[in-house]
Formats: sequence, structure tokens, C-alpha cells
Amino acid sequence: MSSLKVKLGILAAGLMLSGCMQATHFEATDTKAFKPKDKELLAKVRYENTPVAEPFRRAIVDYHRKESPGSILVDSDNHYLYYVLDGGKAIRYGITVGEEAMAWSGIAKVGSMTEWPAWHPTPGEISRLGVPTYVAPGPDNPMGSRAMYLYSGGKDTLFRIHGTNQPEYIGASISSGCIRLTNEDAIDLYNRVKVGTIVVVLEPKHGDSPYNSRLALQGGGSNGQAGSY
Repeated sequence: MSSLKVKLGILAAGLMLSGCMQATHFEATDTKAFKPKDKELLAKVRYENTPVAEPFRRAIVDYHRKESPGSILVDSDNHYLYYVLDGGKAIRYGITVGEEAMAWSGIAKVGSMTEWPAWHPTPGEISRLGVPTYVAPGPDNPMGSRAMYLYSGGKDTLFRIHGTNQPEYIGASISSGCIRLTNEDAIDLYNRVKVGTIVVVLEPKHGDSPYNSRLALQGGGSNGQAGSY
């Protein structure tokens, strides 16, 4: 799919969502929470820091589901990640998700967390994308400012929640399976979660979680095709 078609699709989706959205409280980025290294590296990015379409901007919204406060829910169909708050509210972030063949769904936990991670592409990504075997941390690294590594059944799923050097694709399905946020949103989410945080990734075209709290506590899940980007 060409980049122009993807961008037009994001714009169209944004216009449709904006017509049926509930009232939301959009959140400005709090740069006071950035560390000196964050400010230094974000000032050096060479990618175009494209503004996110309004429906995918970080916002505090009503949350009707039953996930516990402090957990994460990923709605890949609608390109949203929710960090659940108390009182029936959640912080909603716009995301880039994997193409359908590379999607992952299930229950996971944040197994580890890294600031300004290196990128270690999988063999499939190296073959498919023609990328090097290692990309050092930095402002233009595809993993971005933060990475939260998803584990299921005690094992690394190879899927991550991480930043991006392609903010223009927030609201699209183009990744190798990982869940991407803007670098600013990745920092914000990273500051809220901890190792052990439950992450529920809904199945495609599945409006409610097929999992109950018992499975969540066990870290059960179902893998799709593995990817790390």
C-alpha cells in the first residue's frame, strides 16, 4: 500500500470518527515530564513531526469496559490504546498497528521496559524490509523513545508497545505487528505503567474482550506472526 493511500485512509477514518465521537478532553504533552535526554534527542529528530489527526490525539475519555485501573487495552480495529483510570475513565492514545496477517491478540503483561531502545529486527523483518541486523538507539530509531515488551506465559511474544519515527501513520495498520505511539505519547504511557501491567489486545472485529480476569492473571494469550517493529 502506498504512503499516499495510507495517509488518505487515515484522514478519511479521522473524519468519520470525528462525526460520531463523544466529548473528549484532549491532553497536551507535558514536556516537564521529559528527561534531559528526551529533550535532547527529540530536538534532533530528522523525521517530519507530523501532527496526529484530532481523533487520534491523546485524550481522557469515558471507559465502559471492565478492565481494572492501571491496565492497558488495545483496540486494533479502531487504532486506539486505552490506559484505564479510576472512575470509569481512560487515557486514549492513537496508535499504529500491524497489518492483519501480522496482528497479535490475547492477554500479555509488560515483561520489561526500556528508554530509547535499540532495534533488533527479526530475521523475517531483515529479509522483508532489507534493514540491518541492529539499529542503535537514537532520535530516528524506529523503536522511538520508549519500548514496553509484551510477555505471555512467561515468554517474550516479540511484540512491543513503542514509539515511532513515522508519526504520520498513527491511525493506520502498517507495522510488523507492534503497537506504535508517537514518541511523546510513548513517554507519557511509559511513565504510567510498570513491569507486570496487564495488556489486553482485542481480536480483530471483536468488540469485547474474550478473556476473563482469571486468564488475564495467568498471562494467557494467542500469538499471531511474530514481529518486533
